[in-house]
Amino acid sequence: MEQYLSNSFQTNPLLTFTLLLLVVLTLPPIFERIKLPGLVGLLFAGVVLGSNGLGLLDAKSETMKLLSDIGKIYLMFVAGLEIDLEEFRKTKERSLGFGMATFLVPLIMGTAIARIFGIGWNASILIGSLLASHTLLGYPIVKGLGVVANEAVTVTIGATIFTDIAALLVLAICISIHGGEFSAVSLITQLVILGIYAALILIGFDKAGKEYFRRTGDEESNQFLFILLAVFLASVGAQIISVDKIVGAFLAGLAVNDVVGRSPVEEKIEFVGSTLFIPFFFVGMGLLLDIPGFIKTVTTELPLTLGIVGGLLLSKFIAAAIAKILYSYNWNQAMTMWSLSLPQVAATLAAALAGVNAELIDDSIFNVVIVLMLVTAIAGPILTTTFGRKLSATMVANGELQKYHLGGEQSDTQEDSVFFNNETRSEIPYTTKKFSFRVVVPVANPETERNLIEMGALLARHELGTVISLSIAKAHVHMDDPDLKQGMDSSRKLLKNAVAVTKEFGARGKSMIRIDDDVVQGITRAAREERANLIIMGWSQRDLRSRIFGTVVDGIFWSAHCPVAVMRLQQEPIKIHQVLVPIKNFDAQAKLTIEFAQLFAETNQAAITLLHVSQRKTPATEVEALGSQLKQFIEEIKVRVDVAVQTIRNDNTTEAILAQTKNHDLVILRSIRRRTAGGLAVSDISDRLIRQLNTSFILFGEPH
Repeated sequence: MEQYLSNSFQTNPLLTFTLLLLVVLTLPPIFERIKLPGLVGLLFAGVVLGSNGLGLLDAKSETMKLLSDIGKIYLMFVAGLEIDLEEFRKTKERSLGFGMATFLVPLIMGTAIARIFGIGWNASILIGSLLASHTLLGYPIVKGLGVVANEAVTVTIGATIFTDIAALLVLAICISIHGGEFSAVSLITQLVILGIYAALILIGFDKAGKEYFRRTGDEESNQFLFILLAVFLASVGAQIISVDKIVGAFLAGLAVNDVVGRSPVEEKIEFVGSTLFIPFFFVGMGLLLDIPGFIKTVTTELPLTLGIVGGLLLSKFIAAAIAKILYSYNWNQAMTMWSLSLPQVAATLAAALAGVNAELIDDSIFNVVIVLMLVTAIAGPILTTTFGRKLSATMVANGELQKYHLGGEQSDTQEDSVFFNNETRSEIPYTTKKFSFRVVVPVANPETERNLIEMGALLARHELGTVISLSIAKAHVHMDDPDLKQGMDSSRKLLKNAVAVTKEFGARGKSMIRIDDDVVQGITRAAREERANLIIMGWSQRDLRSRIFGTVVDGIFWSAHCPVAVMRLQQEPIKIHQVLVPIKNFDAQAKLTIEFAQLFAETNQAAITLLHVSQRKTPATEVEALGSQLKQFIEEIKVRVDVAVQTIRNDNTTEAILAQTKNHDLVILRSIRRRTAGGLAVSDISDRLIRQLNTSFILFGEPH
């Protein structure tokens, strides 16, 4: 029976694909619950299902080869796509400086360690290059802590461009040398060809992409296909010039970086990769692991393993110390740079596999790289959290966190300078800021319309502002199309009800119908044209289609110029009197969320509870510091309602928050998008809470 199942899975592509989907769906969340990266679960699945386990999957089968290759290409493409070129341009000189340090020091140290253990020069240099790159697994952490704007963090993010490109170039040269007789002429020829190829990709794809996106407008499906074609064309081109395909994939990611920007198309690209192909690659990596050989490497070649892992930790620290000295950073900044540059996942694993396939490095070195990946993938984020919090506390103490206000941009005129906090409101006479606060409320569902308009009316009345009720009618080629007329009639009925509710609550109202091909674009463009300070929307359930293609809410969060409040209200807003606001870290985004909660509470004299859930092992001083910061902030903004600060120790954050919601009418959560540079989605507490909440909630998000 076992042999029959094994043969069936290995010869039937459909069964293989089904089994992979099951693995990707179930294992990463399980491993994340035990505080291990989800990709470790995928590697574990590959080991269990491979030749050393159940034998259900074969790494040499055509199906697994294809899916793993696509995953590897996608992995490197996403790594290039997620690099923030705008931040790199701000500090490009220092980014290049730190990039050279964090590349050359590990390269030299890795090469030296390999040579000490008798490995040939070519393979030793390749091993050194594996240590030289890094994957920004800690980026979601520093983003959540609000320290991305710190120069040290920006420099580290920018340095990724240099380290990844340089590491891939070394890989290409080493494999080229290994494949034939080495000579200065062949090396120069290879470098010239590679330079021409890189220029064609980086310049040609960028220009072609911008022109295509300009011509296709809102056709996201065709734009998605264009990007896919670009990445695979680049990969095929790399193979033609005898360079590994991951080099082409990474360059394609950089080339279309500015084209897709931070748009819904980028989200769909990353979603497809992180949901399907990249996990398949990690499962394929697990299939290649020879467990007896792995155990032998860790035991019999323990000195080499410790040398490589220790060499990486030390060399990355030296590079961060060099940056500290050169750029006069403090130790919190230097240690944050060190922790961010530690994880070796995307480029390292892909390059190591390329080296094994080219027979440049053997399986024992590959096993050492797996150990290196496991250690750094776990240690890197932990250290980033530790030092990132210290850096955040320092920035808060020095007043360096970016100040946010309610509204997409701050105008030079008093009328448009609308802030949440009372201190600012007291400085602006009510006569000069009359009607300056604008709330756009898109209406589409008659069942939720009243509560949404009521919420907008309460906020607008409190701020002496305006509620703009908006309905989107789906455009047609012919403006006299009966379906368009029917849509316009439905919009008028919705807006008539919206105006009536607005008047009922004594707020100034305005209604508008917009004809648009795309609902998201229609809402965000109307909000921008009306200089909206806030968009209020209803929550929609996430079905399978929405998880794959995204919802209107997802698109609004990506595109809006101003904060967005998405809500599911179980009762009328005027009946809400107890508001719970979970706060993880005190940063600029947390401030904005608190100010929004304050604004709503003042409209109805509701009480606010700021809740912080800390791990049981969190130092008491750290918890007390956060509580003090919250209380000080509440005093500064002169809140006119009751505000309580509550801290709880519980290792299960979701469970702790859910327990507190029983005594509250409304929960206000932050919307945070979290993805690793490797493309694997990181679980968000807000997502888990929304699925289990039985009370009203607001998902509040700042502009992307």
